[in-house]
Amino acid sequence: MIEPAQPRVSVVIPVYNEGDAIVGCLDRIFAGVTLPCEVLVVFDDDDDTTVESLRKYAAHDPRVVPTRNTYGRGPARAIRFGIDNVRAPVVVVTMADGSDDAEQIDELCKLVERGVVVAAASRYMSGGQQIGGPVLKSQLSRLAGLSLFWFAHVGTRDATNSFKAYAVEFVRDVHIDSDTGFEIGIELVSKARRLRRPVAEIPTIWLERAQGASNFKVARWIPRYLKWYRFAFGPKLSLDAVQAAGKELS
Repeated sequence: MIEPAQPRVSVVIPVYNEGDAIVGCLDRIFAGVTLPCEVLVVFDDDDDTTVESLRKYAAHDPRVVPTRNTYGRGPARAIRFGIDNVRAPVVVVTMADGSDDAEQIDELCKLVERGVVVAAASRYMSGGQQIGGPVLKSQLSRLAGLSLFWFAHVGTRDATNSFKAYAVEFVRDVHIDSDTGFEIGIELVSKARRLRRPVAEIPTIWLERAQGASNFKVARWIPRYLKWYRFAFGPKLSLDAVQAAGKELS
């Protein structure tokens, strides 16, 4: 059995009925990450099809931490619960579907260690690419990301991508107010911008998931993205003001 070291980076993965596919996801992460790490796989209830395979994996590798979310159902609450329970000073949020490049977790972590509060894996900068996925979703995401970069100066061309690294202290200071979808990525980028905290990006190649169906619902979640999109524009705010604004927007 691998003895776990004090993690330098914590990886949070929200899951919903991934079944045996979680094994391949974890294998890719441990093949790609060289830093001491822990991986919190967060599920909503014990009936989730991911749980059996997850617990078998964790029995042989203590870096894997099966984590039952008690904040309520949905990916936003699962991610928030995971971040609230990490041990490392840097957290990377990634998905279980194989779309994200696990080999970039180290690089994202090191950017945060150098002083940025958000390090984004960007599909829309030079060297980045998105392969597959619904056309409408990708077009809206690209439009949002590029317009936020050029007009709100948020520091990344891909604010909507969930695959990001965060300084845990920053996240706990600003709080996560999203409560349903995957809008946490744009929320935290927008809060960093209003605080004038540094955000950086690296190019990534995103691949449409090979198994199962995405849980992203465009029509349902667009309004939630829009409120954080609008919040990115505006003068510098104090931490207290950002916290208050987040409560109003939630």
